[in-house]
Amino acid sequence: MKNNLSKILNIFIALVALIGAFLFVRIFMTDGDDVEALNGSVGNIVSFSTILLYFAVGATVILSLIGLFRNPENLKKTLLGLAVLGVVLVFAYFLADSNAVLDTAGKILEGGEAGSTTNQWVGTGIWYSIALGLVASLFFVYDLLKGLVKS
Repeated sequence: MKNNLSKILNIFIALVALIGAFLFVRIFMTDGDDVEALNGSVGNIVSFSTILLYFAVGATVILSLIGLFRNPENLKKTLLGLAVLGVVLVFAYFLADSNAVLDTAGKILEGGEAGSTTNQWVGTGIWYSIALGLVASLFFVYDLLKGLVKS
């Protein structure tokens, strides 16, 4: 069974590589002055790449979920980690403000009016990044000190 799966996977990889190479060569075969044809050739390879990206992300998520459900101990750890991240996100949301966004001349930017939910979520993202960076820095220093004590 494993040998057959390996063969099928190798055939699939070869097929994807051949399609990608064909689309790539089509770009170089297109006359550089014909913008419409060039757009079509580039559009085809971009569409193919997008489909491959979606397939890879889908396969990764599905296989990760299968692995989590097969190992309940890892599922508990993952859910605990997601809960902690959720708490940090709520904390960051309440730290963020939704004040008006001004340009260098002091005028309010379009879409940056006071009370805008976009401003609130951008501020949340900034505070979330800061909080996660601080936690990562603390763990880095802790691990560094632990390594120094052991040696």
